[in-house]
Amino acid sequence: MGQLVAVTEKQSTTPGVVRFELNRTLSGQGHERFASLSDAYGPTPSDELARRLFATGQVAGVHVYANIITIDLQKGYDSTGLAEIVRDLYQYWKPGVVPPTFEDLQPDEPAAGDDDVDAGGDAALTEAAKKVPMHLLVRAREARARRAAK
Repeated sequence: MGQLVAVTEKQSTTPGVVRFELNRTLSGQGHERFASLSDAYGPTPSDELARRLFATGQVAGVHVYANIITIDLQKGYDSTGLAEIVRDLYQYWKPGVVPPTFEDLQPDEPAAGDDDVDAGGDAALTEAAKKVPMHLLVRAREARARRAAK
């Protein structure tokens, strides 16, 4: 499950810098620079990729622009294994991992009781009634009370 990212590794003319070109964009049209692991704190794909790359110990810095990733390598390291990390960015199922079933992903529904029938009363509100503004629920309860009084 998940899709692999097509990655083309290109060496830079600058020693210690490697560039990856992808078949999809990670950052839109914005530049994202990560000088250390602490810079990669957000939930974006670029942040997640930077965290994974810094975890290898081979990376000194990451720059992401659309579908281009430029990596500054630590002194004495090469780019071995970094292309696989980029390729597997969107793969959330790996061999040996059992994917969850449909029933596992369904949220638990609270048992419906007699208290949930009258959403305008003092009983607990139903899920549908929680989406209605309170002033409308009060107005409906008062209208039912006036009708019952006639």
